[in-house]
Amino acid sequence: MAEPVLQVEKLKIYYYTLRGIVRAVDGVGFTLGKGEVLGIAGESGCGKSTLAYGLLRLVPPPGRITGGRILIDGVDIVGLPEPVVRKKFRWTRISMVFQAAMNALNPVYTVGYQIAEPLMYHKGMPKKEALEEARRLIQLMGLPPSIADRYPHELSGGQKQRVVIAMALALKPDIVIADEPTTALDVVVQAQILNLLKKLKMEIGMSLILISHDLSIIAEMADKIAIMYAGKIVEYGDSIKVFTNPLHPYTRGLIAAVPDIRAPKGKLSYIPGSPPDLRRPPKGCRFHPRCSRAGKRCMTEEPPLIEVEKDHYVACWLYA
Repeated sequence: MAEPVLQVEKLKIYYYTLRGIVRAVDGVGFTLGKGEVLGIAGESGCGKSTLAYGLLRLVPPPGRITGGRILIDGVDIVGLPEPVVRKKFRWTRISMVFQAAMNALNPVYTVGYQIAEPLMYHKGMPKKEALEEARRLIQLMGLPPSIADRYPHELSGGQKQRVVIAMALALKPDIVIADEPTTALDVVVQAQILNLLKKLKMEIGMSLILISHDLSIIAEMADKIAIMYAGKIVEYGDSIKVFTNPLHPYTRGLIAAVPDIRAPKGKLSYIPGSPPDLRRPPKGCRFHPRCSRAGKRCMTEEPPLIEVEKDHYVACWLYA
């Protein structure tokens, strides 16, 4: 097993709204090894992006981390003062490729300056030197260095995505979180971005958390996979085991819903119902209202995440 660079233990992130407490992430735990790729998958609204923001201590108000630990090389950053996290951990040890690159870039600054800014802030690098490093990073992304002098509106979607990746890598962090890095890109550019992430992982040795609702991307990239539902991880383990032998009914439903061009024409598979309101999640297993195999115990007791086989965990009473 690879040396762990990130350990998340019983992490809870709640949003305190006027309509009630939204339990967006509710007791999540996993380990990320050095050089590993962890894929996190699930329906929209299951807590994937909130988890990503939580790992960076960037949960927007009215949300906050209410419990658990985030250990980076054994140091719990949950209890650290914000200035310490900002100076010593965020972007230097763990960074993020934000979802929707066109919204992550500031329209009034050149992209070169936006890449150079963390170099000037964290390393005290002179502006001229930082801009040269920004050009080098842009070239590393497979773009001409002249892109550094352009503004975001002058770039295509694929170019913006590469710039955001360059920003995340500027300080050579150990861990990079990529939140839906191929959303709104055509399939050709998607393949280019994924190949770029693979190449950077091999060359730099970074650990990657890849968040997506596209299981085909997760299957291609990830060493391990965590399936999230209603703020919880319901299945977790080696990606080959999870895809070839899915245990949780929710995981099976997600995989079955992926269209297969080899299958005969007919109705597409789907999971009936909708994810629950996380202000009032169901008792017991949160998936039981949509599960065709739910029993009485599923409706009253919450299943623990147990190891069914080596490196394969599931939270389901079918396997308890």
